[in-house]
Amino acid sequence: MIDADNAQASLVQELLAEVSRYGTATIKRAYGDWTTPNLTQWKSVLHANAVQPVQQFRYTTGKNATDSALIIDAMDVLHSGHVDGFCLVSSDSDFTRLATRIREAGLAVYGFGERKTPAPFVTACDKFIYTEILGGKSEDLLKSDATLAGEPLNRPERVPELPELEPMVLSALEVTGREDGWSTLAALGGQLSRNNPSFDPRNYGVTKLGDLMRKQSYLETKEVPTGEASAHIHMHVRKKILPAANKKQV
Repeated sequence: MIDADNAQASLVQELLAEVSRYGTATIKRAYGDWTTPNLTQWKSVLHANAVQPVQQFRYTTGKNATDSALIIDAMDVLHSGHVDGFCLVSSDSDFTRLATRIREAGLAVYGFGERKTPAPFVTACDKFIYTEILGGKSEDLLKSDATLAGEPLNRPERVPELPELEPMVLSALEVTGREDGWSTLAALGGQLSRNNPSFDPRNYGVTKLGDLMRKQSYLETKEVPTGEASAHIHMHVRKKILPAANKKQV
C-alpha cells in the first residue's frame, strides 16, 4: 500500500522488486488525489506495474484524507485474512499506529520510506527499507572503508545519521554468541534486524552482510563447512580477541 503523496514514482519498479524478496504482492494499491498535477508522473508508472490507483479527494486543506483512506483499506484487508503481511510505503509517521496494529494481529509489516522517515514509524515495522538504497541510488548512504572502520562520515544536516554500526553488531553478538563468542552469520543478521528494523548492509555501502562483517576491524570471521560432503560453507563471526600482550592491566 503506497502513500503516493509521500513516495517516489521513479522507484516503483525497484520497490516491487524489493518486495518480491519477502513474498508475493497480491494487492498493490497507491493512494492519492489523482486530479492534482503533482501526481501526474505516477500514472504511467502505476499502469506499467499493475498498481491500482485509489482516488481520494482532498476535502479541505491541512488534512490528509489519503492517509485515512489507506488506513481504512488496510484494516479491511487485515480482517479479510487473505494476506500474511503488509508493505507500507510512506515517509509519514502517521502510519505508526497502523503498523503496530497489524503486528498485534500477528502479521509482518515491511516499511519503505526515505531516510527522513521519523523513528517511531521505522521501529513500528518488522523491517524498514530506506528507498535511497533501491535501484543503486545509494550515493548518500555509501561509506568508505575508513568510515566502516568507525570514523565519522560527513553528511548534509538534512539527512539523519545512520546508526553507528559497531554498537549494533556487538549488542547482537552478545545475544547470539556461544560460550566461545562465535555466532553464525544468519543468527547475527536476524538479531540485528530484530534490534534495528532499518538495518540493511546496503545502508553501509555493500550488498551482503558477510562482506560488511569482513570489513569491521573489531571482528574476526571464519568459514565453517557443514554437511557430510562439506558442500556448504557457513560464516561465523565474533568480537576480535586482543593478544594477551595488548590487554590492559587492571
